[in-house]
Order: sequence, then structure tokens, then C-alpha cells
Amino acid sequence: MTDTAATEMEVPAGMLHDATDVLDPLADAEEGVVKNRAKVGSARPSSLLYTYGPGAIMDLPGFSVMPAGLDDWVPIWKRREHIPSILEPRLVNVVRLHLGPQVDALRPYPWQPKQGAMSKEGADLGIPARVFPQWFRCTGCDYLGPLPRFSYTNTHPFRPDLAQFTHKSCPGRSRSKPVGAAGKRESPAVPAQHLLTCTNGHLDEFPYMLWVHRGGKCAKAELPDLKMRDANVGRSVGSVIACASCGATRGMAEAQGSIGRDKLPQKCRGRHPHLGAFDSDCGARPALIMMGASNLWFASTQSIIVMPRTEAEEKKALADRLRVELGLDQVKQFGDQVAVIRALASAKGIEMSDVTDEDLVTAIADVLAPAGSEEDRQEKLAAWDPVELLVPEWRYLQKPALFPQQTNSSGLMVTEMQRGPKLNPKISRVVAVNQMKKVNAVLGFTRLDEMDRVNDLASRLVKLTRNGKPTWVPATEDRGEGIFLQLDLEAVAQWESAIRETSLWMAHQAAHKRNFRRRFSETAKQVDPDKRLPAPRYWLLHTLSHVLIRAMAMECGYGAASLSERIYGWTATPQREAAAGLLICTTASDSEGTLGGLVALSEPTRLEGLMVSALRRAARCSSDPVCATRTPSDPEDFLHGAACHCCSFASETSCEKANRFLDRRFLLDLPTATGESVPGFFGRVDDL
Repeated sequence: MTDTAATEMEVPAGMLHDATDVLDPLADAEEGVVKNRAKVGSARPSSLLYTYGPGAIMDLPGFSVMPAGLDDWVPIWKRREHIPSILEPRLVNVVRLHLGPQVDALRPYPWQPKQGAMSKEGADLGIPARVFPQWFRCTGCDYLGPLPRFSYTNTHPFRPDLAQFTHKSCPGRSRSKPVGAAGKRESPAVPAQHLLTCTNGHLDEFPYMLWVHRGGKCAKAELPDLKMRDANVGRSVGSVIACASCGATRGMAEAQGSIGRDKLPQKCRGRHPHLGAFDSDCGARPALIMMGASNLWFASTQSIIVMPRTEAEEKKALADRLRVELGLDQVKQFGDQVAVIRALASAKGIEMSDVTDEDLVTAIADVLAPAGSEEDRQEKLAAWDPVELLVPEWRYLQKPALFPQQTNSSGLMVTEMQRGPKLNPKISRVVAVNQMKKVNAVLGFTRLDEMDRVNDLASRLVKLTRNGKPTWVPATEDRGEGIFLQLDLEAVAQWESAIRETSLWMAHQAAHKRNFRRRFSETAKQVDPDKRLPAPRYWLLHTLSHVLIRAMAMECGYGAASLSERIYGWTATPQREAAAGLLICTTASDSEGTLGGLVALSEPTRLEGLMVSALRRAARCSSDPVCATRTPSDPEDFLHGAACHCCSFASETSCEKANRFLDRRFLLDLPTATGESVPGFFGRVDDL
């Protein structure tokens, strides 16, 4: 893919590195050979965060690469004297809780904007990656072999999209032409699509050689050539692997499903391609997975909206800044010399004019304070709820008296808007988010099952470094705008009490339990499914958010995929008050803000019409009555009701729950399959 915007990042790929080497892809060009082996593609920060992070497979025009682990990013960062960091203590504390107290920084991706199209600023920066899968199939003769059997070409300095692997001396598929005949051509090669993975997050090449020979060796050659042929329609499903030496053949369809899993290797090798490493103690059974499968890689991320800091939080931020900019060793060495620490901090660009000696001493003590025990961290992690990140944001939005006092230091500017007289009375407040800053951090990733799908144990996260203890994690800093809507809390509580007694809610509960039991993750068995099922108010807010995103996209000037949601929907507990609100926003990492089209919709007259239009559209679906009456029943385990792509589903960039926990019957009075009366929160569509 070519670079289409200044915010995109080059993704260099190291070719044919030994698994034990530290990958430095920008230094692997052969001397005296005119090649551009380093740059093979580009990606935006958001896609590297949610779609193509370390351990994921990124499709390029000619082949696929896998972004490497954080160990291999270190040589890239060492090319700069100053390593930038994103300072946000509230998010850093959450990362430390999950990954350990050794994490001291959030770092942006290694990228630098260019002054012009032909300039070379940042040419030495990029995300290191490995070619994966490393088994290729020739498109000219169906030859199937490992990476060293193919040739790599990429000679155009400004066209990384032309990089590809080719099979030289390809004889083609003609059987009449002998192998050694003249006229052989050079055919492009494409990655073989079959892989093996396990519930512990390991990923490996498919053992084609063992597969075609049914676990044995070829009787006629030690290293025979293999062919991968597409089966003719009607004969079988999928590709067929053939040995050119002994003539053995075997279809890949045999490896599919639970029966096929018994024919695969019974023990995972524990391979982590993004780290170039193996785990020796994996006892899971591998399963077949295709290269483009949606469950091959799930990012585990946490994000916050940057809030105005209190005086205590500012002091805490100073300690984190000292830890990141000076380093623990330097703070230890000069910790008793306040003047020296002040001078070192000033030299690193930390503003110290308003910092008293007393505050600096407190910050130094905070840096040098011993970390808590691992047992304490695990205990806190077991009790941690992702909702804790949302609570400070909700509480701030409940205090409109603070809004005029805000400054731009946090990047957050909000305005309490008047409610229009025709706005549905069950919407109690409207807040325009004129400016906002959102910070997103990567914790790791999982395979086969999403982390929040079971939200069980941190041990499910695949490690980002070889020792599993990163000192920093990648993060992005996005800016944008949005609209916050709050529902009437008393009305929500009354509606929620009524909906819990309906057979519809009981059906959703039962489907969630079935879905939970069928997860691949073994640790899912240790978690109570009912504790992971969002409350009915979350379903209500989530569905309302989706129908509003569709309506807003028609008027605000942004595409629906550019809008995202943030749901504040939980019942009261001893630790926090109840919440019922939603934030629809648009953010981007390549700008200082957005154009104001979304905030403009918060004006009373425009919002009144928008709400009515969105709810009326939600009352009908082109798939009705099938969609409107959809209710899961045994053995079905889908996690939505009256919702589908025609009426309520949103793009994966917009939805925080992958289009789960949606039902239009929670919004409006709609017919049900059983004739049961399900109270919609906003009542009958004719009354809107």
C-alpha cells in the first residue's frame, strides 16, 4: 500500500532473519545492490492499534507481514536522542496493573512527518515486521514451498506496493513442456493461507509436508516438491496438497472442524512469530485457522478521555514525567540533590518554574517508592473492572459548574446545551464536546477469543516482548469532538426493573450463558457469565447509540465509520453511582481537532429533529418481521435481538462491543414473536 497521508507510518519488513536475531529491517539491504528492501507498506496509527498491531497479519499487495514485538522496536527508537512519550498517569496506572510496575511510559509509533513529498525526514523510522506466513504458493505452477525458495524484488524507491516474491524459472502448468525446457518465466508467489493456532495465542505455519504424507516422510525423496492445487467445484472443498515425488495427495478440507482437529498435531509448538521465539510449556492442541480469519488477532486496548487534572493529579503527573524523562537510575543517583534534579528536568523540557522544592521532593519520593508486591497487584487485577476508567469522565460531566473553568491544557472543552422544548423528555441533558483528547494504549492481544469476550485472566494476553515484561507500550493520542447525551436516571431505573421480568431478557441471559460456555478459552470456565452480561440499560444505550450514529452520519459531514461511541451504562454499586449516558465522537490522530460538524448537531432545533428521525428509522427494518421478532433460543447463542446490518449494526471502527448487545425492542414498542408486551424505553413510535 502506498503512503497517502502524512500521518501514515512506514512498515519496514525484515527479510529472512534468523529467529534468534534482533530484527533491524532497515539495515538488511545488501551493499552495492540498488534495492529498497526496507519499506514495504504503510498504515495509520489507528489501524496499527486496533487491526494490525504486533502479532497480527497485515496484507500487502504482494505478500503479508507481521509487525514484530517491542524488543525489535528498540533499535528503531535508538536512532533518536529523545524518545517521545505520551504522559497520562490515569492510563499508565491501568497498564501497570495489567502488565506490571516496570511499565513507565506510553510511546507513540516511531514516525516523523515529512516537510515535502520528496524529503527524507523520518526515513529511518518505522515499525519492524517479519514476512509471515513464510510458505508461498506460485501462481504460475502451483509450487508450494518455504520463503528461501522464492526471490524478493523491490527496486522502486517510491513504490513499496510493488514489492513481491516471485518463483524464478516457473515451468507453468503445461504438462507437455519438459521441466528443463526453455521459455520458463518468473511468476508471482502468494502466501499459503493455512495456519495453526491455539488458545494460548501461539501461531505457526501449517505442516504441509507432514500433512500430505500423513505424519510420515516421502518414500522417494528427502525434501520433495509440493503442489497446492485448487479443487474443482463439485469434487471437494478447498485446496489439495500433492507431493511431486511420490504422488501422495491430501485435501485441506480434512483438517477442518472438530474431526479434522484430531488429524492435526496434538501438541502446539508454542511459536510466537512476532517475537521470533518459542514457548516450551504450551500444552494446548492446535487448530486450523485461515490467514484472513477474523478471530486470528484481537487487540486488547484501554482508552481514556483526558480530563482536567486536580492539584494532586498534577503532582502525580510530575513524578511520572521524571520517571520517563530522567529514568529511575538517574533519579536514584541524584535524588538527594533537588537542584540537580531540577536542572536535569529543565534540560529535558519539563516546565519547572511553578514547581516548588517541596513538590519536587514529593515527586522524587514517589518515583523511588518501592512497588507493591506481585500478590497485591494480582488481587487488584482480579477485582478490576474496565468501567473504572469511565467513572471519572462520567463524574466530570455531571458537574456543569466546572465547565466554564476549563482550560485547554487537558484538551477537553465542553459546553452545557439547552434542551429543546420538543426533545424527548427522557433525554435529560445534552453536552457539546467542542474539543477532546483521547489516549489509547495497547496491553497485548489474544487469538481465537476476544479478551473482553470473557474478561477473565491477564494470562490470556499474548506477550509483546520476549521476557513478557515490557517497560513501555505503544499508544496513540487522538483529538476530536462529540456529543454527550444523558438519559433520565429515574426513568431508566424504572424501565430496567420492568424489562428484567420479561421473557425477552431471560432469553438474552440464556443465550449469553450458551455463548460463554462455547468459547475457546479454557479460563472462561472460571468466570460467572452473569457477571459479564451488561445490564439492560447498556443494551438500551448501545442500541440508541447505533441508530444515532446512522442518523448523524447523514448530516454531520463525517462517514458513519468515522464516528465512535463511548457508553456510560452501569447500575449503582457501593463504589460508584449509577450511570446512563452515551458519547458519540469523532477523533483522529493526524489533526489538532475536527471541523465542528458533529458538535453543530447538539443545537436544540437540530437535535430535536435528529432524535425523532433516528427513532422512527429504528422502528422499521427492511428485514422485518424477521429482524423485529428475532429472539435467541436453544441452541442459538447470538448476542443480539432485533438488530441487523440493515437497521442497527455499525462498522467495527464505531462499535465498542463488536455489534453485540443490541435490541431495537429496548428502544421502542415493537411486535414480538410470542406476542409478549416488551416495554420500549421511548414507547410507541407514533407517540414520538
